[in-house]
Amino acid sequence: MSTMRRRSGRGTAAVLSVAVAAALLVLPDAAASQQAAGAGEVTFATDVAPIFYENCVSCHQENGMGPMSLITYDEVAPWAPVIKDRVESRFMPPWHVDRTVGIQQFKDDISLTDAEIETIARWVDAGAPLGDADQLPPPPDFPDRGEWQLEAEYGRPPDLIIYSDPYTVPASGLDKWWYPVVPVEGIDEPRAVMATESRPSIGSYAVTHHANSNVSKYAVGKPYDKMPANVGLLIEPGHEVTFNIHYFPNGEEVKDAQLEIGMWFYPEDDEPRIVVPWSRATASFSSLSDTDGPEAQTILIPPHGTQVTQGVTVLDKPGMIYSVRGHQHTHGAGQMIEAIYPDGRREVLNRVGWQFGWHITYTYEDDVAPLLPAGTVILVTAWYDNTERPGNPDPDQWVIYGRRSADDMSHMHIGYVEMEQEDFDWMVEQRRMKQQEQQVVQQGG
Repeated sequence: MSTMRRRSGRGTAAVLSVAVAAALLVLPDAAASQQAAGAGEVTFATDVAPIFYENCVSCHQENGMGPMSLITYDEVAPWAPVIKDRVESRFMPPWHVDRTVGIQQFKDDISLTDAEIETIARWVDAGAPLGDADQLPPPPDFPDRGEWQLEAEYGRPPDLIIYSDPYTVPASGLDKWWYPVVPVEGIDEPRAVMATESRPSIGSYAVTHHANSNVSKYAVGKPYDKMPANVGLLIEPGHEVTFNIHYFPNGEEVKDAQLEIGMWFYPEDDEPRIVVPWSRATASFSSLSDTDGPEAQTILIPPHGTQVTQGVTVLDKPGMIYSVRGHQHTHGAGQMIEAIYPDGRREVLNRVGWQFGWHITYTYEDDVAPLLPAGTVILVTAWYDNTERPGNPDPDQWVIYGRRSADDMSHMHIGYVEMEQEDFDWMVEQRRMKQQEQQVVQQGG
């Protein structure tokens, strides 16, 4: 971003380990568990199934990305001990925000509450009883695999779909990067975009590590971006969409792999106050100095060692962060983003853990998305762990900066809206007025 000055400081989805085999040796007796539960007992039918249907089965369903379906009691019961371990450790559902610091109000939050985790644990400890099958809630309806995830929310398919040029991923070899440029077609006037969703074409999911473009980004756990209230992304006829797609061969040739980007527009009679060009709607705040030049080698992690890097970005214009997403490789141990305001205040916005198989975007609720005046300093800290642990391919190696998964890097993809001062002042005032209204309601006025 031209209005920023940067200075430098210095797993797969649900991997089941050998512990699964051990856990399966202590499965609850199926016949006993399916008996009606006693009074006050936690059961699958009345207590656990609603939690799974709300937070788990979007992935854990037939043909979903989860390794097993968790919809019916017969599907869930054999996995009960493993489920307890995964939820108590907060390994599942994948939500890696540190709950002890920073902003905690997010849209699309799939994490479990402490009470929900306790309910699941009590259910497993009681023998995983089914309870009264007549009390089971109806299983959720899942969209057809051809439907877009945001289609149900907005009540229609995308208003515009852009396709990257096709690419053939070979059956074997090293990482592949594909950089097509595609003109925007299908519109004859400027439009304001309220949401974008990116997805690999059918058949190319398994070889698509991640895919970035100048309008949307895709990775496992990160399919879409929703703009905050009163903000739209400007798209015009003749714009070009630039892609940066990372493919990795997995044993079978995949022909005509593509990335598809769906866009939903604001209604023409209800456009947002703030409409920003693509270049002012996202940012990448690094914990390194220069990821393109010789100073990029600021990551040097010794064998069986750890490392920390920090990077500083100064905002020359006011803006708002509406989402954060970390990015590291197999040695990443987590990141933290802080704001140092012009008046000297220092605030931890969030600290996020890192699991290589997930790229979760954490989208703030509109009322808490950080509003940052010009002169704010953004500080990103990253931690790395090259010790012997699950997910580290070879702790005997030195690790340097690089795009390969065996190397490492650190940056945070930020949903960031850069504003003119007039729009920023208006946004601050709207936030203040809403907070006052909420205080009046809470006080019973």
